[in-house]
Amino acid sequence: RMASPALLMRVVASAYSVAEKAATIVRNVMSAGDLGIVEKAGPNDLQTKADRLAQMSICASLARKFPKVTIIGEEDLPTDDVNEELIEDGHCEEILKNPCPAQYTRIKEEELVIWVDPLDGTKEYTEGLLDHVTVLIGIAYGGKAIAGIINQPYYNYEAGTGAVLGRTIWGVLGIGAFGFQLTEAPAGKHIIVTTRSHSSTLVNECISALNPDTVIRVGGAGNKVIQLIEGKASAYIFASPGCKKWDTCAPEAILHAVGGKITDIRGNSFQYNKEVKHMNSAGVLATLRNYEYYASRIPNTVKESLVP
Repeated sequence: RMASPALLMRVVASAYSVAEKAATIVRNVMSAGDLGIVEKAGPNDLQTKADRLAQMSICASLARKFPKVTIIGEEDLPTDDVNEELIEDGHCEEILKNPCPAQYTRIKEEELVIWVDPLDGTKEYTEGLLDHVTVLIGIAYGGKAIAGIINQPYYNYEAGTGAVLGRTIWGVLGIGAFGFQLTEAPAGKHIIVTTRSHSSTLVNECISALNPDTVIRVGGAGNKVIQLIEGKASAYIFASPGCKKWDTCAPEAILHAVGGKITDIRGNSFQYNKEVKHMNSAGVLATLRNYEYYASRIPNTVKESLVP
């Protein structure tokens, strides 16, 4: 009989279904109408009932199947008994058909760290900018993001009734990324995607120094990386602290799986081992192609203002 699939592929296949369950929770909370908004550190740092329930669902579902994996979620929540209705036990068969890349076949549960953002783009979610919202599950090994799931609960939501709502993008280093059409941004155009609700003098100074043709301001790190892999933007630049490891882990794995690159503003790669600090203090610089073009043009004054 066939050997059972490697642990990594089982985790990714489960995370796919778990992300779809979380997306359903996010949509259900919105349609029920009571978002249960709590301010965490201020009016731009919000948590809703959807963040809380989706995280409980993701973390409890994965912990039940993979008890020795370290799971780090954005929201600080009690880990008491989770309602059985929130548990997702399924997995995506399609993912298990892919052979695990050789360098990952011997991974043990305790060597994996899963970074979870149950609802990336919370502020946009509360404002009804639903296409900005993503559910992020990133899988790290040896401090590196090696696999990720980005679910867009409201993908296609403006297409009207009858359209299939939502989609799940997944990727593994050494296999590739799936669930979207990989497209490069128009050649010779410098289209920068950046923050919508966390702007600052430094953020804007950095962008103007790059002399872009267009600047797109949207919420969510997951959403911004999708703009890169679908060719809507050529660089994602955020010269500010504020982004956290659970924002970048899943998008990084997907971007790297298709040959893109993400670092902080100074060019350092992100580390995802469980002891690492959660804040990406030195911002984000990401591209699908032409990373060096943008990296070489970040002003030194900006780099010096951001301490990793």
